[in-house]
Parts: sequence; C-alpha cells; structure tokens
Amino acid sequence: MVAMTWKYLKSYKIQLIIGPLFKLTEAILELFLPFFMAKIIDEGVLKGDLDYVLRTGMLMFFTATIGVLCALVCQYSASIVSQGFGTKLRNGLFSHISQFSNEELDLFGTASLTNRITNDTNQLQAAVAMLIRLVIRAPFLCIGGLVMAVSLDASLSKIVFFVFIIFVILLLFTMRKNIPLYKKVQEKLDNIALLARQNLSGVRVIRAFSTMKLEQDKLNESNAEYTKVATRVGILSGLLNPVTTLIMNLSLVAILWYGGVRVNNGAMKVGVVIAFLNYLTQILAALIIVSQLVVLYTKAFASAQRVIEVLSTKPSIVSGEKQVEWDNQYPYAIEFKDVSFVYEGGKEPAIEHASFQIKKGETVGIIGGTGSGKSTLVQLIPRFYEVTEGEVKVNGENVKEYDKESLIQSVSFVPQHSVLFSGTILENLRMGKLDATEEEVKKASQIAQAREFIEKMPKGYDSKIEQGGINFSGGQKQRLAIARALVKNGNILILDDSFHALDYLTDKKLRAALKKERKNMTTLIISQRASTIQEADQIIVLNEGAIVGVGPHDKLIDSCEVYREICESQMKKEA
Repeated sequence: MVAMTWKYLKSYKIQLIIGPLFKLTEAILELFLPFFMAKIIDEGVLKGDLDYVLRTGMLMFFTATIGVLCALVCQYSASIVSQGFGTKLRNGLFSHISQFSNEELDLFGTASLTNRITNDTNQLQAAVAMLIRLVIRAPFLCIGGLVMAVSLDASLSKIVFFVFIIFVILLLFTMRKNIPLYKKVQEKLDNIALLARQNLSGVRVIRAFSTMKLEQDKLNESNAEYTKVATRVGILSGLLNPVTTLIMNLSLVAILWYGGVRVNNGAMKVGVVIAFLNYLTQILAALIIVSQLVVLYTKAFASAQRVIEVLSTKPSIVSGEKQVEWDNQYPYAIEFKDVSFVYEGGKEPAIEHASFQIKKGETVGIIGGTGSGKSTLVQLIPRFYEVTEGEVKVNGENVKEYDKESLIQSVSFVPQHSVLFSGTILENLRMGKLDATEEEVKKASQIAQAREFIEKMPKGYDSKIEQGGINFSGGQKQRLAIARALVKNGNILILDDSFHALDYLTDKKLRAALKKERKNMTTLIISQRASTIQEADQIIVLNEGAIVGVGPHDKLIDSCEVYREICESQMKKEA
C-alpha cells in the first residue's frame, strides 16, 4: 500500500517536506501560548505589573501570527499534493484498466470500476490532504500538551494520562469494528451503481415490459441493505466525537476540582491551573481531530484495498513485440488452428476445437443459433479474449506475437451493440483515425449508407450526438458505427451482428457497397439472417461452440443440417 501511494506522491517531495514542517512549527508555537498565559497571570496580573502583561501579550500575538502563516503554507502544500495525487491516481487507474482484456473487465464489472476510479480515489485524496495537515499536528499536540502539562504539575497530570489511555482503547475498538464495515459499504454502493446503470440505460425496455415496480423494488432492497450497513458505520463513527468530548469534559471538571484544592493548599498557582486547562483543551481538540482521522483513515484503508486490487490485477493478455506488416504474398488473412476457449468460471467451452482458414479479401459469413459462440469466435482475433487452447493467426503470425496496439489497428471492429460517444458525428467517425480527411469520412459514410441522413441534418457532420446516441434511431447508430470502422480502414473488418437494425434494402445496399469499394478488405459478417451472408465467399456455421459446417451457401444447404434448418425456418417466416 505504501509503495502504491509513493508512486503517485514522489513528484511532490518538496511539498511533502514543507507542509508537515510548517504544520509542526505551528503546533510548537501553539504549545507556548498557554505557558505565556500562565506567566501573564502569575507574574503580571497578580503582581500588578502592566508592562510585563503588555510585553508578554505582544509576544503571544507575534507567536500566534507566525503560527497562522505557517498554517497557510501547510494548507497550500496539502492542496497541491492531494489534488495532484488524486489526478495521477485516477489517470493511473484508468490507464491500467484500459489494458485489461474483456476477462478482467467482466471480473470487476463496469459499476465497480467506476466507483473505484471516483469514490475510492476521492477517499484516498482526502487522506493524503489530512496526512499533511493534521496527522503530524494532532498527535504532536497531544504528546506536547502532555509534556507541558507534566512540566507544570506532575500530580495533576495523572488525570490526563488516565483519560489518554481510555481514549486510545476507544480508538482501537472503533477501528477494529469499522474497517470491515467500510468495505461492505463500498460493495453495497457498487451494487446500487450497477442497478442504477442498468435501469437508466435500459429504461425503454423496462417501460416496454412495464416492470418499473419490479426494478424499483430491486433498487429499494439494495438501498435498504446499504442503509443498514452504513447506519452501523455511522453509529460507531458518530459516537466517537461525543464520547471523546464527554470524557474530556469530565476530566476538565476533575482538574478544576483537584486544581482548586491544590491552589487553596498553596501547592500551585492560579496561572498554572489556567495553563493546565488550556493544555487540556488543546489535547481535547487534538483528540477530537484524531477521532475524525480514525474515521477518515478507516474509510481510506478500505478504499485503498479496492484500488490496490485493481492495480495489482495484471492483464491476462501480454502484448507481443512484432508490428503487423501486411504481407500480400501470404494467402491467408486469418487462421484458426484447433482453437478452444472457456470463459473464466465457465465449465463448458464457448468455442471448441475450431479450425478454418480465411483468404485475404474474402467475405466470410458466420451464423448459428443464439449462444453458439459467434461473437466469442471473432473477439479472439483482436485478442479481446485469450484462447484457452490452440492458436489464432493473422497474416501467418500467431496473434500473441503481435504488439496489441498494432494488432487492434489492423482490425476494424463493429460490436453487436452500437456505441456512440458524446460529441459530434465527425469526432465519432474519426475515432479510429484522427487524421482522416473529409473525403475519407464521406466515402466511409457513403458505403455505410449513412451519408444521406447525415447531410440532411442542419449541421451535417458537425451535428451533436447525445450520450449513448439517444438522438439517433437504432439503424442510424448501426450505420454510424459501421462508417466509423470503415474510416479506420483496417485490413480486417469484423461486423458482429451489425445489420440487425437495418431493413433488407439498406442491408443489401451496404453489402454491395462493401464488396465494390472494399474488395481488398477481409470481411467477417456475423448475422442471424441467412440472406445477409448467403452471397459470402464462405460461411462458417456454429452450433454450441463447435464448427459444424464451412463452405459457400449452395454447398452448406446440401451438406449442413444446422444451416439448412436456419434457412428453411427464415424462409417460412418471410413467406
């Protein structure tokens, strides 16, 4: 944990030294104030020495002023370090998460990762700020106040030592109870974020099936669980301050009584009692701060564990070193050699002993029933998942040998669910190729059958896309996603069921344009429609993760029962 923290703090070494140093100076100066007060009372007021009172008063004022200036320097340093630390940690987390394969992303979940980058990082940022501002000051005031109190009257200090021991026991008890509870709080918060995300993104589906009450009940149940755990934490944390105040106030009463007795007996002076009370007040304030720090660092400890869990998770896919250099002499773009794949925690293979070859420039259709492994199969090509057995080759080389970035740049991928980002249409289309020319963008839009509706919009390619593309229809989003992949212009184009929202005419026009304008591009089309892929150079038929047929449409109609059944069932529906 210390190594993780230092990694993001080491660039602020100067502030990390200056901040605590000035705070310590302020605490030292603060400890002298009750001592000066005792001198004013005993040597000035009681003896009627006005000059002494004024001189010592000016010294107190000067001491307090220097203390305030030291505090300001410390606050400034703490702000620079904590904000910089938070920024670097968030960037580091995001960068690390971006290296995860789909396997690690599935393991943590989007909602949990979002909370770790935001909420957990904020907790750690606050902890760093308090580290500089209060972690040195509060304990020093406690210990320094005890030392100064003992120097004034050892007999009266026994009360303070007794109270101090009780308080330490109270803090240890609170920490022991709260640390596991805070971890549960964060886990419950993750679950609420997950349900909220699902409900907000799927609100149209929820309304269509009229399941608002069911989803509301789920969220209420999750909120109730969170409230239950958070309340337990709140009660324990909330009791710490009033209990601390109660203990210290009782000790003040005890000191006033015992000190008064000693003054009456002539064993100590009035000024010493007043100074002693001031030191006790300082210790009280410091102990209250310590109790708040315990609550803060208990939360931070739980958050640190969650952040470290992410940072210590190594991506399962290790990048190779070779760059993808498209060799036109080698005939095959993609080769699967006895490939099997099992999802993490899965018992049955999602892909089982798949072997096939795809020539460069070919258009290949992939079809099969729901859950047959179509999407999984194509996600093994750009290494979104790592194969369990066998090998996947691109341009004659095992994909494991390639640099990940180079491999991904050579593959234009359109996912099953079209995702658009907030911004303009042009910004979205240029995501895969930032320096794409206007001509390239328009050409790709033309092939994807998107140019017509884009140019009809008032601002054309500068038209705004709302979050998630909610201001576009399903078919428009799919065409924009396909255009974005075409602008990238990878050697391999993978269309993962990217035509399902298109009408048959648009589907046909898009395929014809692809065949004409991108004839050198190797294209894989996953589709539930047999009509979409029947003109492909070859078709791969999947059934429960296994390849049951490879070949052109005419051959598979005669030789593959699964393919024939799919075609016949769809022809009946269309009839």
